Amino acid sequence: MVTTDDEYDWLSLQKQAHREFGRAVAAITDWDAPTPDAEWNVRDLVRHVVQEQQWVPQLLAGLTVPQAKRQLARLGDDLRAEWRLYSLAATAAWDAAKPDTLVSLSYETVPVTEYLREQTSDVTIHAWDLARATGADESLDPLLVEAVWTVFEPQKETLVASGLYASPVQLSGDAPLQSRLLAITGRDDRR
Repeated sequence: MVTTDDEYDWLSLQKQAHREFGRAVAAITDWDAPTPDAEWNVRDLVRHVVQEQQWVPQLLAGLTVPQAKRQLARLGDDLRAEWRLYSLAATAAWDAAKPDTLVSLSYETVPVTEYLREQTSDVTIHAWDLARATGADESLDPLLVEAVWTVFEPQKETLVASGLYASPVQLSGDAPLQSRLLAITGRDDRR
């Protein structure tokens, strides 16, 4: 079982992020609706998050990115079912991962805890994206928001440079933490 040296139980947070994303998936009525990420509609966003979960068991088992890529199955059309399947598989892999596991990612090899934080953070942000796109409740679990903030806030300059997210939205320092977290990734929950 993966444990971390910080104050958060990231395995529990991973499960919470998946519950939040799963609730948003259940609320989908229009798979072609736009999302906060202008390049993706709802279908594209869900497909992206499901595909990210496909990688988890493979990479935690010690495969390299090219080896894992050969193991990935083509997703079917029922993305709700695919989400349930791969969310469960990823969660089981996280639960079974050894604390000293090193994970080979496309950009470097990282400790399993770093990959867990990254994956949990990504699913959390996309849970909000999907909630916004579907008109579902956009509020995220406060502990999840707080934990993901500790991942993204120290990396805000790197996030901007990476091009993975839109430019940060300027908010006042007294804005709610969820709003500030989303703003770091170029999302504006005031609109």
